[in-house]
Amino acid sequence: MRKYTLFQLVMLLLCLSSCRKDIEVLMNEDSSLEPPSFDGYAGFYLLNEGNMGSNKSTLDYFDYTTGTYQRNIYGARNPTVAKEMGDVGNDIAIYGNKLYAVINASNKVEVMDARTAKRIGQIEIPNCRYIKFDNGYAYITSYAGPIEINPNYAQKGYVAKVDTLTLQVVSKCIVGYQPDELEITNGKIYVANSGGYMGAGNTEKYERTVSVIDLASFKEEKRIDVAYNLHHIKVDKRGDLWVTSRGDYKKLPSRLYFIDKDQQQVTDTLPIAVSEFFLDGDSLYTYSTEWSYVTHSNVITYGIVNTRTREVVTRSFITDGTDKQIEIPYGIMVHPVTKNIYVTDAGNYVSPGMLYCFTKDGKKKWSVRTGDIPAHFVLLPQ
Repeated sequence: MRKYTLFQLVMLLLCLSSCRKDIEVLMNEDSSLEPPSFDGYAGFYLLNEGNMGSNKSTLDYFDYTTGTYQRNIYGARNPTVAKEMGDVGNDIAIYGNKLYAVINASNKVEVMDARTAKRIGQIEIPNCRYIKFDNGYAYITSYAGPIEINPNYAQKGYVAKVDTLTLQVVSKCIVGYQPDELEITNGKIYVANSGGYMGAGNTEKYERTVSVIDLASFKEEKRIDVAYNLHHIKVDKRGDLWVTSRGDYKKLPSRLYFIDKDQQQVTDTLPIAVSEFFLDGDSLYTYSTEWSYVTHSNVITYGIVNTRTREVVTRSFITDGTDKQIEIPYGIMVHPVTKNIYVTDAGNYVSPGMLYCFTKDGKKKWSVRTGDIPAHFVLLPQ
């Protein structure tokens, strides 16, 4: 979670458990939002993380061909699966005809048919985080050990290599402590190491490197020094990399870093906080919900970075003032054709969230209720 540490979230769940029976549980519901459209995409899936420990990760789907938003489709389409999707959805992706949902606290990747969301199988990986694909294989980051905030945590994480035909782990590559997002480009895998479990209470114990793995040998070649507590990483059209740092939630702020592909090192730092971003062409859409243990509050910001010039183009891509309706921005996607901007709102983290759709000019089109803590998008091609 981005506002709280894992320990705080567990405590929050304990405090709220007595009233969870009073919170509305959204079953399979449909909402008509806009006219049908046919622009190369059938729709998109939205993975709701669900509150940690509540086993409430759910899957929503927006159907462009009907203009209908469908809530909690996984349970409806897989009625015989015990515990449904599981505990804390952390990433989602489509490769070939399969839909992959990384379910962090349930230690698995749920594999479904991309068109129907019917279950095909699962990949068992402890404390799994993010997924990428290349040449018939899925590459998945894993913290390796249990969910545990511990400055003395000593188990390094790894990247699992999975055969997408058999759904079996065929190899592992050890990287840094608590590796998060990964990116694949030019024959290399780049992994953002966080050290998030170890840094709590001791900034110096955070990781601060990006691991570079050679795809052919599947071995770590080197580390690129970036900053403390790395999280997200994406490659732009020129093959350069953009990496986010969460900072230490105290004196070191969140920042955005640029890694030059030729120099293989950080050559630029943008002084903006980034919790999540989405790359559309040369435009990197960002938002930040930056929590501070000093002020015990969040600072929420939005922006667009031009990846070619490495400049902040705007500090707000929502232009009609409706960003004030969003309590905790938690996920973002930009449609590659219409340029509609989708932003999710986690709200209070324990009840259904919201999904907002904005035009390319930043004007609100519509909003709709989602599952708990809506977070991760993936487009489904027609």
